[in-house]
Amino acid sequence: MKRWLQIALFIILISFLTACNSEAAGNESNEDGKTVIEYWHVNAETQGGQTVAELVEEFNAQSDTVEVVAKYNPDMYKGLMQNMQAEAAAGNSPAVVQIGWAFMDYFSENFEYTPPQHVIEEHFPDDATFLEDHFLPNVMDLAKNSDGEQVGIPYSLSTPVLYINKDMLREAGLDEDGPQTWEEVKEFSKVIKEETGNYGLYFQEPADNWATQALLESNGASFIEDGQAAFASEEGIEAYQFLTDMIVEDETALHIGWDQGVQSFIDGSVAMTYTTIAQRSNIQDNAQFDVAAVESPAWEGKEVRLPAGGAMLAITAQEEEEQKAAWEFMSYLYSVEAMAEWTKGTGYVPPRHDVAEAENGLKTYLEENEMMTPAINQMDGVVPWASFPGNAGLQAEQMLLDLREQLLEGSISPEEGLKTTQDEINALLP
Repeated sequence: MKRWLQIALFIILISFLTACNSEAAGNESNEDGKTVIEYWHVNAETQGGQTVAELVEEFNAQSDTVEVVAKYNPDMYKGLMQNMQAEAAAGNSPAVVQIGWAFMDYFSENFEYTPPQHVIEEHFPDDATFLEDHFLPNVMDLAKNSDGEQVGIPYSLSTPVLYINKDMLREAGLDEDGPQTWEEVKEFSKVIKEETGNYGLYFQEPADNWATQALLESNGASFIEDGQAAFASEEGIEAYQFLTDMIVEDETALHIGWDQGVQSFIDGSVAMTYTTIAQRSNIQDNAQFDVAAVESPAWEGKEVRLPAGGAMLAITAQEEEEQKAAWEFMSYLYSVEAMAEWTKGTGYVPPRHDVAEAENGLKTYLEENEMMTPAINQMDGVVPWASFPGNAGLQAEQMLLDLREQLLEGSISPEEGLKTTQDEINALLP
């Protein structure tokens, strides 16, 4: 009896472990026999979250084989990377993930993924030329790591723009078309404070340094040179001093969290906000004043350099069925119709070159929504989002976020803070 009991217990244990391993790998099926996969994204309700939910719901309704569960990750791409670390340590993995450009090398060096073309060629021969047919080479290059491997597919493309409250500019006696240079932004903000009592500017402060890179590099600085941090140049210090002075000395710019800052603009207590075009839908739908978006300001006499914002989609599914399900979902997201809905719901510029002019895409929409025009017009000034090499990408990004908080609180000078942080980051890098 004892022998049979041992055998029975052994069989139960093996069955339990097999089930656990299957669940850990995410290889699940629902009651309809569909393969269930997770899609990890960073889109809060105010930046495309509702559109993510709608696209996932529409996909699930039309697919006979796949069911997608969307999972929102707070703290933007850094937060998603941290959550990926925890899941990887537990032996788990989502199937499809949004990876911000700043974490391209960090992701490819630290997580398991399958290049999309590999999945396409192995399981979807009819889609063999899908990427080649619908994406420009320079756009696809955004999703290549430093070794030249195609890690994922560009999904979200954005640049920072300046949103302006034209009513408030007129009230202050300023040009309602807004400033064209950062020097003019500072002057406008002073007049707005004096004439209306409101803040002139909110400069976005999410859990990344994307907009900061735009400010510094447009002034002639470089975030990274030859694999090393290089932002503490004279131009970098000057640009950060400019922003610090507006917040700490002049008190004409607002220092607050990203969601609250954008909401302050929408509520009418800030005249201008510098943030991603992906906030276009949120701002356009909720602002109760004459609102417009203009191209990113330049520094006088210098060319604008704007890091490509947004993300790529990468396949992190480990099981074959999950990988097939991942591409079925991704090919839906990259259809002309779904890409158009994504742009309408966010403001991101579509990475497919044939969406903007398509009748079933954005042709009519772009003709009727002028706030998209600045982001599209300034795409020729786009540069890669700085990605620190090696395994220290997350730590380097956090060090820059900590520095930003110190600078904008006035507890350290830009010269001291930038030089110290640059040295500390370079000590971590290979």
